[in-house]
Amino acid sequence: MDKRFLIFLAVAAVIMIVTPKLFPPSRSAARPSKGVDTALAVRPDSVIVATDAAPAAPPVVSASVAPSVGIAVRADTVVVQTAKVRYRFSTLGASPLGAQLMDYRALTPGEGNVELARPGVPLMSFGILSASRDTMWLNRIAFSADTSARGAPTPVVTFRGVAGGDTVAITYTFSPDSYLMHVAGTVRGSATASRTGGGAGGGGEALLVSMPEGLRSEEADTVEDERHLSYVVKPLHDDPAGVDFRKLDPGATRLENGPLDWVASKNKYFIVVALSDTAHLPFAGAVLEGLPRSPAKAATRATALVVQPLSQGGAFAFTLYTGPQEWRRLLALGHDLQNVNPFGGIFSGIIQPAATLLMRVLLWAHDRFHVNYGWVVVIFGVAVRVLLWPLNQSAMRAQLKLQRIQPELQVIQKKHKNNPEKLTAEMTRLYKEHGMSPFSPLAGCIPMLIPMPVLYALYYVFQNTIEFRGVSFLWLADISQKDPYYILPIVMGISMFLLSWIGLRASPQNSQAKMMAYAMPLGMTFLFKNFAAGLNLYYAVQNMAALPQQWMIAQERAKVGVPATSAGPAAAVKGEGT
Repeated sequence: MDKRFLIFLAVAAVIMIVTPKLFPPSRSAARPSKGVDTALAVRPDSVIVATDAAPAAPPVVSASVAPSVGIAVRADTVVVQTAKVRYRFSTLGASPLGAQLMDYRALTPGEGNVELARPGVPLMSFGILSASRDTMWLNRIAFSADTSARGAPTPVVTFRGVAGGDTVAITYTFSPDSYLMHVAGTVRGSATASRTGGGAGGGGEALLVSMPEGLRSEEADTVEDERHLSYVVKPLHDDPAGVDFRKLDPGATRLENGPLDWVASKNKYFIVVALSDTAHLPFAGAVLEGLPRSPAKAATRATALVVQPLSQGGAFAFTLYTGPQEWRRLLALGHDLQNVNPFGGIFSGIIQPAATLLMRVLLWAHDRFHVNYGWVVVIFGVAVRVLLWPLNQSAMRAQLKLQRIQPELQVIQKKHKNNPEKLTAEMTRLYKEHGMSPFSPLAGCIPMLIPMPVLYALYYVFQNTIEFRGVSFLWLADISQKDPYYILPIVMGISMFLLSWIGLRASPQNSQAKMMAYAMPLGMTFLFKNFAAGLNLYYAVQNMAALPQQWMIAQERAKVGVPATSAGPAAAVKGEGT
């Protein structure tokens, strides 16, 4: 059976490379016309099933990975609306045309809810792959739709059609209060029986599932949204791995060997995930291919074919999730779906858990205090500085001690510069006499380093957490986007400068430290000006929360007095290493 799976993948790769060149896919697929829905059941918060009658001579609806047949076939659109999603299906191919999310509004100009499918391109399509005959694309087949179960507690729509002598049935079962629908079907009949020696299914056939070639961008910053376009593949016994569209060269294919738990197509905030029935029918593999780039050379399109072998009864089954990347929702679904958005590169093993922890803290604080996420960020920034207060206090006082012994350290360094062993021994003695250790110079740097991983993790939190999407705060329309007036980056830079300026008061004269006091705030302001406003808000708040402590230490330093030297603490660090 494993050899057959490999054959499936190889044939799929050939299909993806050859057939689009021989039969260019049609891009003239009709979109459902508005105003022709005939609602069969309309109740608040209920499931709505409707049928759109197609125009008199509609064009063929075809998937991007399958050749069009060029024959006009009447196609109706079946609409199924739950509390969360408004699905559209075509009777041509029995495939989902689109999914509109009822709880998320589009941030692009105009009004309406987020739609996942791109204009004129079906969200998903199917084919039957066989080692003994040509691939049979179901978007060539007209299906009948049975919506008689629309009034059931769990709504069901079944499509039936005949393809190549086989009877094909595809059933969609909808979860009324979630973004899930279960897809199950059978391929049975005379053609199947002749290929399998009288059996039904299991004769070396598999279902091909064509994943979205990219989700529609409904964000204010479409360029940033499209930068996140990727496929994510989850092997059955390994972690999810993302494949960025930019890594798929046009025409180049990439094989993902199974068994696979799930395959997803995603943008910045939304995903379409096909989850296999891992207990019985895991996906055998997937074939990814890059498509031609846009005129601006942007990688906005790609294709992915997922292979699922048919069972002995000619059956297939999987679950489809079409919705937001809400971490808690995905965590509840299992299958490691909460990791559908891997980030951090080679440091993902450290950055992703840290970002997940911080995100959970922010979400918890929002649920706990029932305040705007902007105020949650303010509270979090202050809390970070309060927690670090004792450590900062200890480190700053260690720096004061170090500054007091600078003259003695310089004498020792000059006297024993040619005798490293004697130099180390004398410096250790001096540290001990003043209640310090040789590591005291380094201890003063630790409080400055601790906030940096937090800041780095928060960069990914604000970049990828959908709960921050479209959240307004004060003059900001969206804290996940940059500050359009650059107020927060400027405030952040000023707060950095004030911290440095206060720290230099009554400190030893150090030209390098003075230069850094001006250069660092300016550089950080320029670096952060296009980052998420929420990240700038956090950094500015925690800087301002640190000002009182910095002022207190400066006052203490002024009272105690430190020797005027141009060497400063850096000399001690340098001397220790010689």
